[in-house]
Amino acid sequence: MVADTLTGINGELTRFGEMIAQTENKELKTTLRQMRNACEQSQEQLYEIAREKSYYVPAQKASAEEVSHVRGLFTTGTL
Repeated sequence: MVADTLTGINGELTRFGEMIAQTENKELKTTLRQMRNACEQSQEQLYEIAREKSYYVPAQKASAEEVSHVRGLFTTGTL
């Protein structure tokens, strides 16, 4: 359930980003940013609680070689 909730919140964050980029109304843009920030805070709080209780275990951290490889893909325009 926790993973599903985190996935749902991440989807909401994506939608907020899309809406912010597409609106020309400055007041609406500000409101959407505030909503996105609140959503990010709740996601972070849920993530921390889930990690503390071992309900959610993040993936293993990438090695320096893996990070370098992916960075290289982006800087050389391969993607």
